[in-house]
Amino acid sequence: MSESIFSLKNDIVQVGKRMYERGYVASNDGNISARIDSERVLITPTGVSKGFMKPEDLIIVDFNGKVLAGSKKPSSEMFMHLQVYRDRPDVNSVCHSHPPYATGFAVAGLPLDKCVLPEVVIALGSVPLIEYGTPGTEEFYKPVLGKLKDYDAFLLANHGALTIGKDVLNAYHKMETLEHFAKIAFIAQQIGYVNTLNNEQVKKLTDQREKYGIRTNVGCVSCGESDGQSCSTNIPDEKPGDDLIRKITEEVIKQIRR
Repeated sequence: MSESIFSLKNDIVQVGKRMYERGYVASNDGNISARIDSERVLITPTGVSKGFMKPEDLIIVDFNGKVLAGSKKPSSEMFMHLQVYRDRPDVNSVCHSHPPYATGFAVAGLPLDKCVLPEVVIALGSVPLIEYGTPGTEEFYKPVLGKLKDYDAFLLANHGALTIGKDVLNAYHKMETLEHFAKIAFIAQQIGYVNTLNNEQVKKLTDQREKYGIRTNVGCVSCGESDGQSCSTNIPDEKPGDDLIRKITEEVIKQIRR
């Protein structure tokens, strides 16, 4: 990479602060990394809040996980990051956090796979749900690898979210896009209607993805129509836990209006 290690450290520190301020992580949660070159990776330490990191807290490791520089212990999810870099040469940064709305979908076992928002179709396509694995182990990240070539954002069942990108800010911005999409999807579902884009509309967005050089598949589910109209899905009135969901939604709307 052409960027200096100093610049990469500053980018990671700033993204860590932004994730913490936006509530994407709590306490010492989350991890961020950046590929330095073909032999080295810069990664956040374990046991340090992403909102209070300093450049000197970051660690340089090789692709075997050996610490080359830094006094702290690297993230327990380090090997997930390293494997992403091995399998996706175009990826230069990995971002993992627990944004509330996206994580809510992950806990509910629901992928964000509908073609709903044009910006999301272009930037992310579809966001698959990855089966649960124990954090800090191979079983945590191995299920991601089977979908890695087709997606840049993932919901990790009962855990959080993962995004990857060409640089630190790109990977983080995909996390913002994912969380924003999850929040809008949640609100629309509680209102009772979700308009899904049709095949023709999605095709036009796919063409834009190609123009911008986005290599992953779209993968989102369109409504199957091609008459220029989107399709409205009426969410059933009666669902398990409707009363509780309604109360939660009312509180969310109150917060939004403040």
